[in-house]
Amino acid sequence: MGQDGPRHSRRRQLLGRLRRRLLAYRSIEFLPSRISGGTRPDEECLLLVHIRKVVGQVRYRLCDQCEEGVITDVTLEERFRSTGLGTRALSHLRSRHPGVRWRSTLNLRSTRDLLRRMSIPATDAACLCSHRGEPGLRLPRP
Repeated sequence: MGQDGPRHSRRRQLLGRLRRRLLAYRSIEFLPSRISGGTRPDEECLLLVHIRKVVGQVRYRLCDQCEEGVITDVTLEERFRSTGLGTRALSHLRSRHPGVRWRSTLNLRSTRDLLRRMSIPATDAACLCSHRGEPGLRLPRP
């Protein structure tokens, strides 16, 4: 027995982590959603669903006119952290909205590394939309 406990316990931890990673890549669906009754009318959400249960979400705002997107929140259940699901969700968001320049208002320790890995710069929460001089609004497409 070493400092980390018996070998079989370390093997269980490794297998559990591998199992969660496989689960994150095989069994998670990404569903776009509008946020009704949210803090902003232009905010949208990408739901991460595992067997009819929401296990995470990415909240964001888009402006079709200036092709900018702002990620306002990334939430994952504890068991899906460190499985690559956050990276997969942001990659999915980028593929759904090609050509959009993404930035984020998040500065939490748990999301800072994820955003750095995905090359998404941080910005001020009150940052204005570049074409209107107003907070980023989603404008309807003509």
